[in-house]
Amino acid sequence: MTYKNISIIVAIAENFAIGKNNDLLFHLPNDLKRFKEITTGHSLIMGRNTLLSLPKWPLPNRRHIVITDKPDDSFPGCEVVFSIDEAVEKVKNEAEAFVIGGGMVYRQFYPLAGRLYLTIVHKPFEADVFFPEIDYSLWDEVSREDFFDEKNEFHYSYLDLKRKTKK
Repeated sequence: MTYKNISIIVAIAENFAIGKNNDLLFHLPNDLKRFKEITTGHSLIMGRNTLLSLPKWPLPNRRHIVITDKPDDSFPGCEVVFSIDEAVEKVKNEAEAFVIGGGMVYRQFYPLAGRLYLTIVHKPFEADVFFPEIDYSLWDEVSREDFFDEKNEFHYSYLDLKRKTKK
């Protein structure tokens, strides 16, 4: 089952790497601005480690839904759930909700998501967390913008994809 209102937003390297030692692999200020613009006013769904990796939480003007397997978890300003189904239920009446990580949460939501907002850095990175490999034949490209980051000396792209509907 695909949920049109569930979107994934993620920054990945060309080898699908997304993190190492519970931290991001690269620092792209413009990508952080894009993340804020896209997600402000919406619900964010994340695992507990992703929440704990944020420099400050909860992020302003966003509802935080944290998936955990620890029954005693409590995070001020956040809602705690214990399954993907519970998270989906909490956002069922929203126009769009965003899955923001981490790796295990992305793997579970990837088959369910109706949209992907990708930042792709066009070089491989060493990592310990990876995004699922994307089968681009299942997605329609909504938009694409290409950039070069002079400070980091790499090319990157913003790619917005919408899941193709089955005929």
